[in-house]
Amino acid sequence: MSEDEIPVVSSTSQDDLIIQQHREIEKEISERIKLVGPKEGLETLENEYSNDDVYLKKTKILANNYDCLRRTRPDGNCFFRAFGFAYLEYLLENKEEYARFRELAKQSKDKLIELNFPKFTLEDFHDVFMDVVNVVGKGPVAADELYHMFNEQGHSDYVVVYLRLIASGHLREKEEFYQNFIEGDRTIVDFCSQEVEPMYKESDHIHIIALSTALDVGVRVRYMDRGDGSEVIAHDFPEGFANQAVHLLYRPGHYDILYPKLQAQLIMS
Repeated sequence: MSEDEIPVVSSTSQDDLIIQQHREIEKEISERIKLVGPKEGLETLENEYSNDDVYLKKTKILANNYDCLRRTRPDGNCFFRAFGFAYLEYLLENKEEYARFRELAKQSKDKLIELNFPKFTLEDFHDVFMDVVNVVGKGPVAADELYHMFNEQGHSDYVVVYLRLIASGHLREKEEFYQNFIEGDRTIVDFCSQEVEPMYKESDHIHIIALSTALDVGVRVRYMDRGDGSEVIAHDFPEGFANQAVHLLYRPGHYDILYPKLQAQLIMS
């Protein structure tokens, strides 16, 4: 080949290379980062940002209210996985709330079928979801079992899928309200089928609002970015909800689990 000749790569070959690269990245992430990690003191965040004055200052402020965090795998499912684990872990210590949630979870399949989700598809996901929920009914002694299930790909991903379906079902049920928040010409059904139900799709406010409202669970998200001075702004979902059972840390594109100081003392694994 002469120096003037440039090798031509077909679009098909380019696509194959991109797919291969994507798979290699996914493999590297899966080998390095658990689906749900162990608890870490917030000093690990301080070490992570030791050379970043903005984030280091915000981490120190965060440490005023939180003792620990759990990292989740950055695979596009981090919000749903973080929410699922954090809330079910919370229920280990809250029997009355567990009883309410278990009944809601049990009935959710029929509600989704009424919203025209296919029964055949739902049943497997619902069965596995209920298997995990039932483990939580054992109480605090099931903490290790719950952690193991969330790090087993089959159980963990089935929980994520089912939570996505619950969020989608709520959006479809309240279509008239949520349509106002969808940009462009997409319908709620389009949005759900493209952005909510598929795995590996990142989540935004509308996903959090839909899931927390559907399950009647308070969620506090701490937003840590380079804006708003030294504050780590908290947003509560649903709006006006009195008790936040789930606390999450958001850094651009990713959610991890946070443990308030009192809660961290009650639930240690």
